[in-house]
Amino acid sequence: MGKWPALDKIEMLDRPDNIDDYEDQLEKLQHRLLDLQVHHLRTGGRAVIGVDGWDAAGKGGMIERAIFGLEPRSTHVWRIGAPTKEEQGRHYLWRFWQRLPTPGNWAIFDRTWYGRVLVERIEGFCTKDEWKRAYREINEFERQLADDGVRIVKLLVHVSADEQKKRMIERLDDPHKRYKIGLEDFRNIEKRKQYLEAYDEMLEKTDTDHAPWHVIASDHKKTARLAGLKTMVDVLSQGVTITPQELDPAVAEAARKLWGWTPDDKKK
Repeated sequence: MGKWPALDKIEMLDRPDNIDDYEDQLEKLQHRLLDLQVHHLRTGGRAVIGVDGWDAAGKGGMIERAIFGLEPRSTHVWRIGAPTKEEQGRHYLWRFWQRLPTPGNWAIFDRTWYGRVLVERIEGFCTKDEWKRAYREINEFERQLADDGVRIVKLLVHVSADEQKKRMIERLDDPHKRYKIGLEDFRNIEKRKQYLEAYDEMLEKTDTDHAPWHVIASDHKKTARLAGLKTMVDVLSQGVTITPQELDPAVAEAARKLWGWTPDDKKK
């Protein structure tokens, strides 16, 4: 812990020089994610990917590119908003426990349990004692997941104030994107200084060896998407050797009987 500079001092990434190169890099990362997912399907592995950050930082676009081509039945994307009536009155982590992946599955969270020390803290939805206690509770929650074999990827997608303003105005100008913006967005933007303080404290207190933070500078969306997907690949690849799946002899025999196919046919 203690490795993070103030969030608003983080250097923003540059625009890629070659768009064709971007598409090539993106496709390779997507294929690698699929390889890793298939590995988890075969071995019963589980992954939790948490994507947090500013409004209009590009979280949704990053998640969209990450899940492109994945096996859909084993990929669950949870868009986290205000607690439902059923969730209210329970411990704030309860609704996240309900969404944890079963063996062979991945759970991707668009906003996370860190809302306790961000929006709930700043908007007064919990007491100061409650959000201060949450750092310990969250670290213990993630420690339990890691000890149980769950791979954890935590991304904080950061955007500058100027770029955020530009993207918000683009949403206002585009009728097809206006659904993405509401009054709460303006309340959050007005409290940017408070959010910066909350983000900085969150990074300081919850960046652990078993569940480290990865900050993705997103003033250029395509660069951020590559960085985000590469981080997912790097974390999920640790200690993993991808090997081609062996052909089940019973399946090969069934194909021979039905179609006359044998493994040697593919070499012809």
